[in-house]
Amino acid sequence: MSRRRFYLACFSLHFFLILVVSCQITFWILGQGYTSLPHYLDSYWQKAEGLASAALGQTLDLSNPLRRGLTSYIHSTGIEGGYGFFAPSVPDSYKLVFELHYEDGRVEYELPPVSDNATGLRLASLLDQIGRTQYDPLRELMLKMLAYSVWQLHPDATAIRAVFGYVVLPTAVEVRQGKKESYNFLYAYDFSFRSQPSEKRPR
Repeated sequence: MSRRRFYLACFSLHFFLILVVSCQITFWILGQGYTSLPHYLDSYWQKAEGLASAALGQTLDLSNPLRRGLTSYIHSTGIEGGYGFFAPSVPDSYKLVFELHYEDGRVEYELPPVSDNATGLRLASLLDQIGRTQYDPLRELMLKMLAYSVWQLHPDATAIRAVFGYVVLPTAVEVRQGKKESYNFLYAYDFSFRSQPSEKRPR
């Protein structure tokens, strides 16, 4: 194979992955019903997302070398980022609250700490990734890392419960009717950074 054909093959593979990843995220948004399109199409969008996931090797076993190779390449090149930013409409927002428990029985509530607007934007993207993560051990690990940063600010806390859910925003018509946003619970994880190992509450 000539060098020119080799470069063309590499370019074609890279462009193919960009196209499939962007389609996958678009199909996911459409399949969740976040647009004004008819909801009877949601199942078709979800099937299309499944085909895109299969093309990216995401339906293979986690230990499969092809899936690992594709995932490593996609993440190292940044292909997976940026295509879900301009959604057709504003989706439900994920929310994370930490419940801090102390030896004297006190309970305090904290949000993930952010130092500036840029960090807040990255945190919102991270929460979105956590909400979309289907692999429970990975989701727990990401929440544990966030909980540890909160524990560093409150080292006297004996245990921290990470409560993860999403906020459903009302439509314009519902706002005029006085309806406010509602919070839906998804997961809760209990962590202790002293001597006790972390334990998880079932959903």
